Amino acid sequence: MAGVPITLGPHGCGSPDREWLITDGLGGYATGTVPGLRTRRYHALLTIADRTSATRHLALAALDLTVTLPSGAKVPLYTHEWASGVTAPQGHRHLESFALVDGVPRWRWRIGDVLVEREIAMRAGHPSVAVTHRVLAGSGPVGLAVAAMCTWRDAHGDRHSGDGPLRVEQTAGGVIVEDAYRLLGPGWQPGGEWHLQAYAREEAARGLPATEDLWHAGTYSARVAPGEVMEISAWGGDLAERPPAAASVITAARARSRELIAAAKAEGDTETLVLAADAFVVRGADGPDVVAGYPWFGSYLGDTMTAYEGLFLDTGRADEGRELLLASVRRAAGAVSGPAGAWTPRDSPDAPLWLVHAVDRHVHRAGDADLAAELAEPLARLLNDRLDVDPGDGLVRLSSASSWMNGWTEDGPVTPRIGKPVEINALWVNALAALADLQNEAGRDDTELRARHARARDSFRARFRAPEGWLYDVVDGPATTYPLGAGNSRDDPSLRPNQLFAWSLPHAPLRGEPDRDALHRLGAALLTPLGLRTLAPTEYGYQREHRGGRDERDIAYHQGTVWPWLIGAYADACAAVGLPTDYLVTGLEAHLSEWGVGSVSETADGDPPHRATGSPFSARSVAELLRTSQRYPS
Repeated sequence: MAGVPITLGPHGCGSPDREWLITDGLGGYATGTVPGLRTRRYHALLTIADRTSATRHLALAALDLTVTLPSGAKVPLYTHEWASGVTAPQGHRHLESFALVDGVPRWRWRIGDVLVEREIAMRAGHPSVAVTHRVLAGSGPVGLAVAAMCTWRDAHGDRHSGDGPLRVEQTAGGVIVEDAYRLLGPGWQPGGEWHLQAYAREEAARGLPATEDLWHAGTYSARVAPGEVMEISAWGGDLAERPPAAASVITAARARSRELIAAAKAEGDTETLVLAADAFVVRGADGPDVVAGYPWFGSYLGDTMTAYEGLFLDTGRADEGRELLLASVRRAAGAVSGPAGAWTPRDSPDAPLWLVHAVDRHVHRAGDADLAAELAEPLARLLNDRLDVDPGDGLVRLSSASSWMNGWTEDGPVTPRIGKPVEINALWVNALAALADLQNEAGRDDTELRARHARARDSFRARFRAPEGWLYDVVDGPATTYPLGAGNSRDDPSLRPNQLFAWSLPHAPLRGEPDRDALHRLGAALLTPLGLRTLAPTEYGYQREHRGGRDERDIAYHQGTVWPWLIGAYADACAAVGLPTDYLVTGLEAHLSEWGVGSVSETADGDPPHRATGSPFSARSVAELLRTSQRYPS
C-alpha cells in the first residue's frame, strides 16, 4: 500500500516555515526547510547520534546544487541567508514542486525545459544519507555541480573559522571529515575554504546565537542526460564500509514505508501519521527508545509513555513496545541514568504514572498476561518510591514546583504546581486501578490496591470540584501561591486542560459522572483547531503568543500556548460524558502540510491563527492525533 503524498506547488515551496524530516532509526536525522534555506542551527543533511550517549553531532550541513544548461548558463538551485541580511543565491525561486512520497522528500526545479529532481532518504538502522539528482526533462545533457558544505559540531552549538579548519582526508570519490563521516560521489574536486557568517533566523528569533561558518570540503560534478541520475552518499560509523547505491537506499526507504503502513492497517491521513510516528521510534544501544521531538529534544520517560499507545499499539509495533516497557520499568525503578527510558531532570512526577498507564494499555490491548505478571510488582514499588502520598486523604502531593508544565525563568517556575495537581491525582487514581487490574491478571490478590483506589477516587471527587463549574487545577498549595483562588486561597481555580484527565483516562476518577457542563466550559475556552490552550484567555497571565527569547517563551509555554497532544484527552473526556467527538481533529489533519510537513508541531500560539511553535516534529502530538483519529474517525 502506497502512502498518501503531500505535494506543494511553487508558492508553497517558497515558505521557509515549512520543514521536512527523515531519520535513521538511531536518533540521527536530516532536516531542513522546503525551499532549502537553513533557518535553524539544526538543519543538515546528516546529523549523527551517538548510540551510547544519544548526543548528536551535525555533519553535512548542505549540498549546494548548480545546473549548467546546454547554453552554458549556470543556475544555482540552492539558497543561504547571511548575517549581512542578504539571501543569496535564491535558487528556491526555481522550485516547481516539493512532495513527500512514501516518507521520501522530493524537490523538482524547473529552468525552462530543464527539470531536475532531488530525493533524499536515510538508510534504516545506519547513520547514512543518500541523495539522488535526476534530470527528468531537457533538450540534452546538463552539468550538475554539488558543493559539499560541512561542519562537525554538537547539534546544539555552532562552529566558526576561528575554531580551526576541519580535519579532512581525501579518499576515492570524496573525503573523510574529522574521522567521523565520509562523503562519496562522482567527479570529486577538493575544496577547502570557509564560507563565513551563515545566518539562522529561527535561532535569532529564539534569542540564541544565530551565525556559524561552513567548510566547503569540495564539489561533485557530472554531465547528466535526461533519464540519468547522479548519486551522492554520506555516512558515519564504519567509514570503510560503503553503503548501497543512493538510488537503492531511496527505493528501500519507500518499500519500508509501505510495510509500516500495511502493518498498521492505515488509510488516508492515518498513513501519513504512521510514517510520522516511525521517526520517533529509535533503537539505542539498550534497545527501543522514543525521541520526544525533532530537531532538539532527546528521550524522556514521561513523553515516551504519554505517546506510547499511539506510537506502538496503533502502528502494529506491540513487540517493540513490549521490549521498551520492560527496559523502562527496569531503568525507572533503579533510577539508572542513560538514554532509553531513564529518569532525567526533565521528567515530571507524572512520568511513572504514565508508565503504569502504558503498561495497562498494552496488557489490555495485546492480551499480554505475562507482561502483567512480570511488571505488576515492580510498578507498585516504583510508585511507592517515587510519589509522596498524603496519609490524610490518599492523594499525591508535590513538594517541588515541577510538573509537565515545566516552564522556568530566573524568577522560578511560571506555573507553580506545589500541592496536589489535578492531572497528577487523576493519573494516580487511574494507576491504582490499573495496578489492581495487573495484579488480578497475574492471579494475585488486589484487595489492598482496590481499597487505595476507592479512597483516592472518593477524595478526588470530594476535593477537586471548584465553584466556577470546573475542577481546581491544584488544591492544598501554599497559601501565598494562589492568591486569586476562590474560597480557600490554597486552591487554584485557573481554567486549564489538566483536569481533562479526570474524565479521559480508562480508570479516571470522574468516569461515569455526567459532567457535560464542565466539558462544555472547557471546550468553549480552550479548544482550538490545533489542540487545547494551556490557560483560558480570560485568565490572569494569559499569553497570546509563544515566541521570543528563552524567558519569553518559557513564560508563555503553559500560559495559553496550544498543545496538540491534549486533543486526545479532550476527545476521550467528551466520549466519557456522552458529548460528540466529530470533527475534533480536522484542523490538525490539515496542519500536516503546514509546518513540519507530514507531522505535527509541539505547540502553537494561543490566539488565532494559532501559528505553530516549538519543535516542528513532536512525538506526543503525532501519537495522540494518530490514536484519536483512529478511535474517533470524523
